[in-house]
Amino acid sequence: MDFSALNEALAFKSYDQIADICDTLMLQVASEGVAFHDEWPYAIHLLGHIYINDINSARFLWKKIPLAVKESQPEVSAVWKIGQRLWMKDYGGVHEAIREFNWSPQTQGMVAAFSELYTKRMFELLLSAYSTISIQDTALFLGMNEDDATNYALQQGWSVDPASRMLTVKKQAVATEQKLDHIVSTRKTGFYFKIEDVIYFWHSRFVVN
Repeated sequence: MDFSALNEALAFKSYDQIADICDTLMLQVASEGVAFHDEWPYAIHLLGHIYINDINSARFLWKKIPLAVKESQPEVSAVWKIGQRLWMKDYGGVHEAIREFNWSPQTQGMVAAFSELYTKRMFELLLSAYSTISIQDTALFLGMNEDDATNYALQQGWSVDPASRMLTVKKQAVATEQKLDHIVSTRKTGFYFKIEDVIYFWHSRFVVN
């Protein structure tokens, strides 16, 4: 199989193109009757969908992966664990799933890029949803310890009250035509977060606790 297009996208860190490249190649080899499961880069393929927040496609792909592959390639299951946490809107769990696995050199760069992107998207979500938020909860959303989360927020112009351990959000000026009703999005990666997701997250925490 010719993975040159995939390898080139990985080399140039064009991670938003990975899913399309893999989908197209998979359709091609399947139509030709080529046996591909044993050498298919399932971890990268799953990450490609997760990177652009296409969790439905990631779930569909996961269901198609042979059980033998899932059992013999723990990294594939580790990638899907990230997808599961995204599907469940378990924001803190996404960061945990990223940290708890020792990623291979092939996936390490892409996982790191997704982690950075996801942290930025979570910060934008907090920026949209809150005027004040505790340091503890900010750390949970950003997947950091409390000191790092506080420093990250301060670098973005937020302020902190050490006594109450609360952060005050600094709202960014956005042109009216750029505002989306209760949505923070970026076209390049396909990320969409709704304020309702935040409500769902806190409701889930309340019920569990």
